[in-house]
Amino acid sequence: MFTATDPVEVWRTTAETLNVYTSRPDWSKAVMVWSGLGSVQPDKAYESYSPDRDISQERLSVFLPLDADVTDKDRVRINGLDYEIDGDPRRHTQTSRRHIHITAWRALR
Repeated sequence: MFTATDPVEVWRTTAETLNVYTSRPDWSKAVMVWSGLGSVQPDKAYESYSPDRDISQERLSVFLPLDADVTDKDRVRINGLDYEIDGDPRRHTQTSRRHIHITAWRALR
């Protein structure tokens, strides 16, 4: 399965209301809600080309203990870099190695 040897932090913030219809996360007021060891594995790296810009993304598979407090609205910090969480965290409770699996991503340029 996996060995939890990588330090991972989970950061959470509240939404800043811009107007009646719009709000966005205010990451300047983020607080760490969980930190511990996880297993960080490369998922995929790819470039997406468009006429307007070139975008490179790095994606990681992150396996955390089942008691980790993480949602799809949070960010994870791994090796000093912040990653967004793509999709809902998946809880695997049926095996002897119970864990949470998340996919983390960040834009490289």
